[in-house]
Amino acid sequence: MRRVSILGATGSIGQNTIDLIARTPDEYDVVALTGAGNIGQLAADARRLRAKLAVTAHEDRLDDLRDALAGTGIEAAAGQTAIIEAGARPADWVMSAIVGSAGLAPGLAALEQGATLALANKESLVCAGSLVKETAQRHGGTILPVDSEHSAVFQALAGEEMSKVERIIITASGGAFRDWPLDRLANASVEEASSHPNWDMGQRITIDSASMFNKSLEVIETHEFFGIAPEKIEVVVHPESMVHALVGFEDGALMAHLGAPDMRHAIGYALHWPERRALPVERLDLVALGRLSFREPDPARYPALGLAWVVMRRGGLCGAAFNAAKERALDHFIARRLRFPSMAAVVEAVLDRFETESGLIDAQMTLDNVMQTDHVARQWVDEEVKNWAG
Repeated sequence: MRRVSILGATGSIGQNTIDLIARTPDEYDVVALTGAGNIGQLAADARRLRAKLAVTAHEDRLDDLRDALAGTGIEAAAGQTAIIEAGARPADWVMSAIVGSAGLAPGLAALEQGATLALANKESLVCAGSLVKETAQRHGGTILPVDSEHSAVFQALAGEEMSKVERIIITASGGAFRDWPLDRLANASVEEASSHPNWDMGQRITIDSASMFNKSLEVIETHEFFGIAPEKIEVVVHPESMVHALVGFEDGALMAHLGAPDMRHAIGYALHWPERRALPVERLDLVALGRLSFREPDPARYPALGLAWVVMRRGGLCGAAFNAAKERALDHFIARRLRFPSMAAVVEAVLDRFETESGLIDAQMTLDNVMQTDHVARQWVDEEVKNWAG
């Protein structure tokens, strides 16, 4: 019986992971589930899977969680420290699905136990790629990609040599505004940005898809995970979202991974790896689909995308600054203090300040320095927003 934990159990990735585990519950011993404010869902899933521990990120909700778990014998805890401790509990396989930089420390804690980390938290590699990989290597942990794009690349590379790879092509749906006139973007609302044409995801990642900040993170993650040079990474807009990524080899061949837009593809592959098992997902009907289309992303529509290559070129802790600035700029957009197109401008301004003012650009890659960079970048966003609000 495999010991598993799910960090970020109440989000969309966590819920899809639970769906797969619950189909064969006798195969798994659920060590820990963590979540945020959805106490009812967290408690219900903990009961359903007979988890040993349930943790909410909100310390003020601990009594609510305890009440919801009364009589079950399931341990309840709360707060960021408790979430890190949940990641540190011995497990064979840990899903890292906490959104944002908050997922870094518990993911590192899991790797320090030698676990297999199913990485849906792309921010971990963006903020601290070398630290995450070194931690896995030092403690005998394994990192498996769960983003649909990186899982697709991982599968296309099975049995292949990285030295033979000429390019990696990451696909993007284009998000909610892919067909909007450019002059409408300045007045795009939070509600309009929160509606994805293909995927069913949380609000923040859906808005990041509309701006392509999400794709910027995935480009950096591709560079970090696969060790491929930035100039060998390409992005194409693919409205159908059926081709998740392609790998091009030196002989001119392209290996593509296709599948319906269902995160259980990538989750299931990571859950059962190195085996491949049947999954309860839609099978593609190519005749019914009819066509697959691709187009180049418009820099004027997606200014955030180009920042990925700025971050990769500068290296060091620039990824941590980029991610924190992106997260904080999104906070301001959701709070209606910042217009949709201005998010990229604010983040770019913070990256420029980070290179010249912070004293951190060449600092050692440690968890403390990543968190300090995160703190500084968020403060600078709050300052920069005043120049771009309205």
